[in-house]
Amino acid sequence: MAVRSNIVGIDSPEALEKALRAAYYLADEGLATSAYLGLALGKPLLLEGAPGVGKTEAAKAIAAVLGRRLIRLQCYEGIDASAALYEWNYPRQMLAIRQAGDESIDIYGEAFLIERPMLAVLRAPDSTVLLIDEIDRADQEFEAFLLEFLSDFQISIPERGTVRAAERPVVVLTSNRTRDLHEALRRRCVYHWIDYPTAEREARIIMMRASSVAEATARAVVAAVERLRREPLSKAPGIAEAVDWAEAATLLNKGGARWPDAFKRSIGVALKDEEDLHFISPRLDAMLAEATA
Repeated sequence: MAVRSNIVGIDSPEALEKALRAAYYLADEGLATSAYLGLALGKPLLLEGAPGVGKTEAAKAIAAVLGRRLIRLQCYEGIDASAALYEWNYPRQMLAIRQAGDESIDIYGEAFLIERPMLAVLRAPDSTVLLIDEIDRADQEFEAFLLEFLSDFQISIPERGTVRAAERPVVVLTSNRTRDLHEALRRRCVYHWIDYPTAEREARIIMMRASSVAEATARAVVAAVERLRREPLSKAPGIAEAVDWAEAATLLNKGGARWPDAFKRSIGVALKDEEDLHFISPRLDAMLAEATA
């Protein structure tokens, strides 16, 4: 196995953690170590965790640190190889055939190839990062197809031949764990579970992402979302919702709304489901009063 001991000046997990912080992403030691090992060993990085804990943002930050373009493949039920690899532009091919008349024409040339995320990364592995987002939403057939791609980093286009990556591309996979992933897929990756951050770290994230938010406001939001996450909600607020809630409440407060009324009036930024709002409404005042005390 070829080990890349130095990736754009990053020669340790600590150096990567510092670089991610400069990209406005606070990674703990575990995430920084897993991401560094994935980069150094040329292995895909598999990030699992509840929705909203920062998995996708981690991939964006890694791409920013490397100075590469992030190519995102959003998975969904029924996704197939053509959506991930390539497609032929059939209307353009048919038009070219009609225009060519009796002349010979190569309808499988570059002009007729529609490049999808995986092919794009294979062609430019040194300047891109591939994010395969929410792989657990795809079916097992697509996951099996993905195994071959992650093993050899090559694809075969029958009309054009095999396309191989000149070097192992940087790949990040995320999963909300709505279903178990195949063991063979996990074996190909460096794995890390991302949990909700500690209260101290989340407050730091809020103040980093929303510079206009005061420390007291950030800590109040953290206290409130921690309580909300312990409730049986259909969609608990993630870190992004916590940041938005702190910004929204601060905006209302600057407009004249008092605390904790500013939090209550902006609750739709944190909770985005009618049943969740109805469920929490009877206890919201007491919860916010406790959080802002």
